[in-house]
Amino acid sequence: MRIASIVGARPQFIKAALLSKELRRIGTEVLINTGQHYDLNMSDIFFKQLSLKADMDLQVGSGTHAAQTARMLEAIDAALMEVQPDLVIVYGDTNTTLSAVLVASKRTIPIAHVEAGLRIFDLSVPEEVNRVVSDHLSDILFAPTAHAMNMLKNEGLGERSYLVGDVMVELLRKNMHKLSRKYIERLGLSEGGYVLCTIHRQDNVDVKKNLNSIFKGLTDSEKRILLPLHPRTRKKVEEFGLERAIGKNIMIVEPVGYIEMLSMMRFAEKVCTDSGGVQKEAFLLKRPCITLRTGTEWVETKRAGWNLLVGTDPRRISKAISRFEPSKKWKDVYPISDSAKRICKILRSKMNG
Repeated sequence: MRIASIVGARPQFIKAALLSKELRRIGTEVLINTGQHYDLNMSDIFFKQLSLKADMDLQVGSGTHAAQTARMLEAIDAALMEVQPDLVIVYGDTNTTLSAVLVASKRTIPIAHVEAGLRIFDLSVPEEVNRVVSDHLSDILFAPTAHAMNMLKNEGLGERSYLVGDVMVELLRKNMHKLSRKYIERLGLSEGGYVLCTIHRQDNVDVKKNLNSIFKGLTDSEKRILLPLHPRTRKKVEEFGLERAIGKNIMIVEPVGYIEMLSMMRFAEKVCTDSGGVQKEAFLLKRPCITLRTGTEWVETKRAGWNLLVGTDPRRISKAISRFEPSKKWKDVYPISDSAKRICKILRSKMNG
């Protein structure tokens, strides 16, 4: 079996890191990186730390959603013509995911979607469009949670869906022993002495009012905020002239690698983010999470009482950073193990059957 795994962004590198090793036990995998995350600190460092090696790098770079997707369609089409895979594997909900699914479906190549079934029921969010289209065009759907599995069943996709658990969760657990205080000590920070923050989603950073409101909330909290600044966010700060909106309590650093980021989360007092993956990682590391959105695909973390959704209201952000505490005792809501092995067992059965 010849498999083309297509990735392009940080969360996909993380998911592919674990699954790729298992895929190579059941077939020949060609790992294709679209280059959606092209910044050194958002791509190369992850490949190095996760022992990943792209067999093909398409280097599509940034741009508007339409422009980036258009370049990806053309580049992925050429790559799949060269590779001639029996199966295409996609991950998550990025433009890379959508582009790969569209190309593979046009070429009638079977598609497996890892992390299927996530929904926030808001089609104004690009990621929601990507994941809905990808699920409905894919042939094999791997749901990370029971809730995601139910979403797929509700949309008539149950017969091609499998509850396998979350490879991102599995990888984090395998790397817990590598987390270290040294990454925060280098910055002059101590355990529990800061709040880790990440901001990158389009509806937050591409809208001046929303980005300004987030910075005001972070500043007004008067807590020490550690902010690894996403290249997209940095660009918008400069474009909107918001440098003065960033309070003195906010420590901006360059984006960091996988182990550094997990370490920064592990030793933070709280986490404040608009990232889906970071919400989940914060929960697994038992850190209270404040989410800068009005909805979440990881509903389990909210139901568990460890994730508070505040949107971009500066008063709610500031209050949550200062006062939010989990409403329930921590309980594991991601109990399924061996996700990568489960996926490969199903793929081998489906493709050889």
